[in-house]
Amino acid sequence: MKQVHIFDTTLRDGEQSPGVRLNMEQKLEIGHALVDLGVNIVEAGFPISSPGDFESVHTLATELKGVTICGLTRAITKDIECAAEALKPAERPRIHTGLGVSENHLQHKLKMTEDQALEKGVAAVKLARQFVDDVEYFMEDSGRAKREYLYRVVEAVINAGATVINVPDTTGYTTPDEYHDLFHDLINNVPNSDKAIFSCHCHNDLGMATANTLGGVMGGARQVEVTVNGIGERAGNTSLEEVVMALHIRNDKFNLETSIQTQQLLSVSKLVSRHTGMLVQRNKAVVGANAYAHSSGIHQDGVLKERSTYEIIDPLLVGAEKSEIILTARSGRHGLKHRLSELGFSFPAERFEEVYTYFLEVADTKSEVGDEDLYELVKR
Repeated sequence: MKQVHIFDTTLRDGEQSPGVRLNMEQKLEIGHALVDLGVNIVEAGFPISSPGDFESVHTLATELKGVTICGLTRAITKDIECAAEALKPAERPRIHTGLGVSENHLQHKLKMTEDQALEKGVAAVKLARQFVDDVEYFMEDSGRAKREYLYRVVEAVINAGATVINVPDTTGYTTPDEYHDLFHDLINNVPNSDKAIFSCHCHNDLGMATANTLGGVMGGARQVEVTVNGIGERAGNTSLEEVVMALHIRNDKFNLETSIQTQQLLSVSKLVSRHTGMLVQRNKAVVGANAYAHSSGIHQDGVLKERSTYEIIDPLLVGAEKSEIILTARSGRHGLKHRLSELGFSFPAERFEEVYTYFLEVADTKSEVGDEDLYELVKR
């Protein structure tokens, strides 16, 4: 497969961010935006968790067309039946079920043996397949699980009817090379691995969610589970925009593609930020306010001569209008001359040097020199 499927969990895992609560109108607006953006799967919620979540999944399944709608469940009969009911209106329904697989989760959370958990997981997949043709099985905390046990689980749940195998780095514990090897080994050591798509689901506890996800893709994963702006539990999930643009800009390395309309990334980022109340840090990759802004004189000089000297992403590609030249005490003559020219000013060399001197005096007193400051400077 040359295609990497984009599984967006902004409305499920993203909404689990502390302090975030979306109403139905907001979820619908974000859901429609995700469809327009080109995501392949929308994880709409956890139907059994509350009447509100059931309603959300059912409404999104009714309203959103041309996309797979996914509902999360535990490996429990009532959960799966509830999700199946919520997903009935979906054109392409998917039930997402599973269990923990690490010794930590088996011992402390599930209080099961490996065999007991495996048996329960297989039963959950078989039940889910009675309702839908598309069943994703998550192996929670795969990053800390024993490899041989993972092989057993994957083979068994695929035989039971799982179509997607989710291999989560639930705690953000692994490194990119480890996560790459995990997928490589699963795909090459499980005899029926060709019957399912393998999926990355990474958390950002150590700041490696995007790197780990890309490592998983290099190891053979063809679905990535992401959120807009990287929101989610604790330190967040893998950022949709970062993975998509990494695959796009470094196509020479990955040789893979997605269905994402990249020109809509910035507008969707702003929409999610507005509805969730989670502000995007200014230096956030791809969609941050400073992502295409330059204040250093060296950088400004390079970008004004040739954008690609310091920008590997054309701002237009993600829906930003243009690069910005931010005038500060670190800006040089080239940046100042450029902005003055945009305002309609052109000076002989000697007069420009006077203006530049005045500019440095002002710049040393404030974080940014704006247009109103420049108008005052040229009057001196």
